[in-house]
Amino acid sequence: MPFSVVFSLSRKTMKFNKPHLLASFCAQFGFDFIGDPNHVISGINEIHMVEHGDIVFVDHPKYYDKALKSAATTIIIDSIVACPEGKALIIHEKPFDAFNRITRHYMPEGSPKNTPIQDIHESAILYPNVYLGNNIRIGKNVVLHAGVVILDNVTINEDVVIGANTVIGHYAFYYKKKNDTYERMHTCGGVLIESNVEIGALCSIDAGVTGITKIGRGTKIDNQVQIGHDTQIGEDCLFAAGVGVAGCVKIAKKVTFWGQVGCASALSIGEGVTVLAQSGISKDLESGKTYFGSPCAEVKEKFKEMAALRMLPEFLKGTR
Repeated sequence: MPFSVVFSLSRKTMKFNKPHLLASFCAQFGFDFIGDPNHVISGINEIHMVEHGDIVFVDHPKYYDKALKSAATTIIIDSIVACPEGKALIIHEKPFDAFNRITRHYMPEGSPKNTPIQDIHESAILYPNVYLGNNIRIGKNVVLHAGVVILDNVTINEDVVIGANTVIGHYAFYYKKKNDTYERMHTCGGVLIESNVEIGALCSIDAGVTGITKIGRGTKIDNQVQIGHDTQIGEDCLFAAGVGVAGCVKIAKKVTFWGQVGCASALSIGEGVTVLAQSGISKDLESGKTYFGSPCAEVKEKFKEMAALRMLPEFLKGTR
């Protein structure tokens, strides 16, 4: 079974093998639509990764405006609203379900099973018990240590080293709550690991939901680090052990996260930022600064705050 979608690694998105016209696309799924029947659909993505030609879904009025004004040109929505010029709406009472239905149709779990696509350079070194999925490329001088798992839609460029029992391309941690249970968004994205990256043992790098999670050239990652779906890590970054980065984070080049730093989703971390150990990142961080604490702030200000807190007991004694 051939792949029904292709991944444009340079654009970090999922595109169909060929464009579809709105009317025929909706007919095959039984969807109602608003817009030009000849409106062109070229891909599908979640809201943080959309480009022109993509489908996106929205199922809460709070986020209607964001979806309608996004780069996506086709919006699956659960209410009839004014359709922006040049865009189209797919009307469905459960947009999340419709989105999952489309992605499962074009990229079923584990496809293609009978003819896996694997392009592995002859110089690559694979230790025992390495597992390789479908639609993968492994470049020159790559070293995969024992127990490494490379799942579907992963590209590893040259001179990459991956430590024992690390998993690359696991499901995105993206769920919708339904009747007190959680339903996972179908993961059909992938991972791009650029050249000269080193990844330690027991790390997890999740696939993009419908796009690509990227680890930039020359980045070094210690043991037991978690990188969430669709996160984009720049060149020459350094992550110490125990770092956890949520999904859809944009990290510029030369960023350092020391041990056990945690980063919330959909944030932007500027170039040359350093975050000291055990800090929690809850907002965007400006380039070239050092941060500490939870929630973190510029290190000098945080140290002043800590010094003031240490003085508080004596201050309170004097007010009695």
